[in-house]
Amino acid sequence: MSTLPIQTLFPHASSLVYGCMGLGGAWSDEPYQSTHVKQAQQVIDCALDNGINFFDHADIYTFGKAEQVFGQALAQRNDREQMIIQSKCGIRFDDNLGPKRYDLSVKWIKHSVDNSLAQLNCDYLDILLLHRPDPLMDVNEIAQTYLSLKQAGKVKHLGVSNMQQYQMQALVNAIGEPLAVNQIEMSLQQHSFVDEGVYAGNQAGSDINFAPGMLEYCQAEKVQIQSWGSLCQGQYTGAATEQASQAIHQTSKLVAKLASEYGVSAEAILLAWLMRHPSNIQPVIGTTNLARIKACTEVNKLQLSREHWYALYVSAKGVELP
Repeated sequence: MSTLPIQTLFPHASSLVYGCMGLGGAWSDEPYQSTHVKQAQQVIDCALDNGINFFDHADIYTFGKAEQVFGQALAQRNDREQMIIQSKCGIRFDDNLGPKRYDLSVKWIKHSVDNSLAQLNCDYLDILLLHRPDPLMDVNEIAQTYLSLKQAGKVKHLGVSNMQQYQMQALVNAIGEPLAVNQIEMSLQQHSFVDEGVYAGNQAGSDINFAPGMLEYCQAEKVQIQSWGSLCQGQYTGAATEQASQAIHQTSKLVAKLASEYGVSAEAILLAWLMRHPSNIQPVIGTTNLARIKACTEVNKLQLSREHWYALYVSAKGVELP
């Protein structure tokens, strides 16, 4: 496995990130229970025991309960320094002030960071991610806010999620330091990050929705690309319904066949497909199934051949390459 860009900042960073969106119970106002705290503790133990020390949060996950149960679990431990913890801010759900919206204002970023730190029982975030680009964001205000949070010891590094290269460059110009991460949806099922280059200049690719040049920008600037949705919601590992497309069923069979050939889990094959890409992707996994977390770490045992990588890509697309 090649060195990940994030390992220049955190040499001990794991090749996988555990995404905490599934912790804390339901996406509702219903309070979390002791069973949810226990689940968080078990997930942390399983992740660390299997070499995953990177944890991804957002202030909105299960309406804040994901951070809260993680924080309750963390309060019973003494190994915070072994972990890399990041959280996101900037998405606000509809309320009495307005509709669902994005908010990267000074006031909201500061509020979100303080709230996340309190919920996580942490003194600092290793990385703060801006969750979605806010059309009203002022990059100079964001820069001043981040630098003040950094000086206060509340945040070590800044990253983004779901942004294209021009938005990232504007932030870098204002901050005067590199961004650590860009987290974006990428998977065998959501493969437009590959299509964008394959179909350059080809009319068949006119409907591809991925930011041109973003991968190359991140590679050149040593920004860690993290993929959310990496396991395709289990579509290729047993969760597909009979109504799923022929391409999904076909690809599921191919994933199972390759898993058998390589002697690893089906989850490892999906992650290996992402990690075979030269942009050094760091996949985020979100399952709360302990056996499946362990199964994911089998990705560190293999590298897909070029032929198998293409076989999976073409199968998932359901059509021959141009």
